[in-house]
Amino acid sequence: MKKILAILGAALFALLPLSACGGEADGLTTVNINEVTHSVFYAPMYLADSLGYFEEEGIKIKLTNGGGADKVMAAVLSNSADIGFCGPEAAFYVASGGTSDVPVVFGQLTHRDGSFLLSREDEADTFQWSDLAGKEILAGRRGGVPAMTFEYILKEHHVENYTLNFDVEFNNMTAAFLEGTADYCTVFEPTASDLQAQGKGYIVAAVGAASGEVPYTSFIAKKSWITKHEDTVKGFLRAMLRAVDYAQTKDATDIAEHLTGHFADTTVASLATSVKNYRDIDAWVTDMAMTEASFTRLQDILDAAGQLPARVDFGFFVDNSYVNAVYSTLK
Repeated sequence: MKKILAILGAALFALLPLSACGGEADGLTTVNINEVTHSVFYAPMYLADSLGYFEEEGIKIKLTNGGGADKVMAAVLSNSADIGFCGPEAAFYVASGGTSDVPVVFGQLTHRDGSFLLSREDEADTFQWSDLAGKEILAGRRGGVPAMTFEYILKEHHVENYTLNFDVEFNNMTAAFLEGTADYCTVFEPTASDLQAQGKGYIVAAVGAASGEVPYTSFIAKKSWITKHEDTVKGFLRAMLRAVDYAQTKDATDIAEHLTGHFADTTVASLATSVKNYRDIDAWVTDMAMTEASFTRLQDILDAAGQLPARVDFGFFVDNSYVNAVYSTLK
């Protein structure tokens, strides 16, 4: 109930202007997307923008950084964002709160955790999950999929006496780690590789390789918005599916060059390394339709962490009809 009230309260007091998905002077429809964080983990979305796939569909995206799935969902509920791009767990809490205009997943992009575990010591060759016993780790906010997935891994490896620090905001975790907080920190790319190159941290494990498949990051919108903008939804998914294929098949350096517009302060070499790291763990889906099996696994993880208010029916919360229709035409 506290999570539900927090999300709804944040929505009521959101300071961003109300969303206005509609025609612009350039003939494109602006779609406001609030993303949970800005990372190469979401490379296909940035590729769809830089390669002109969205523009070909008559769409222009406007990105804002939510800094946590709860804040992303607040933006969707307050109409500050048309689409929320985050883990589905925040919508679970909203759905259990009984809202009539339920946020619905209409496409999934990643099916693994996209963070890498950074240590203060160069121990990549010797690291074992059991090394985290008695250690303090920054792994996300309480109730968020990153933290719950990480704790799920620790339990799977029978690690005990660890401390997950939930006191640091998601967007501030890396800064806190650099200032001396905790022994380990989970960090997304390209920051993880950049810190390692600077000798400020050492990648010892890919969290996604250990977690198995989880519907980690999805596109979510209110049912009312989806119904009102069906052509935009289909065009958005067409662009995304093309970009997913590009990210899966093209050379990492070529992909990196197309990402520079979204990561102006990161070198092409660093971006290429990040792309390779994500391809190595099979981060991106090939079919953006969420499966019921992965949906159930996510609820199992939330339930094991004591963060699931109630089980949610797959069909109530996921609408694969648009992505299935678009995917069939592209095949």
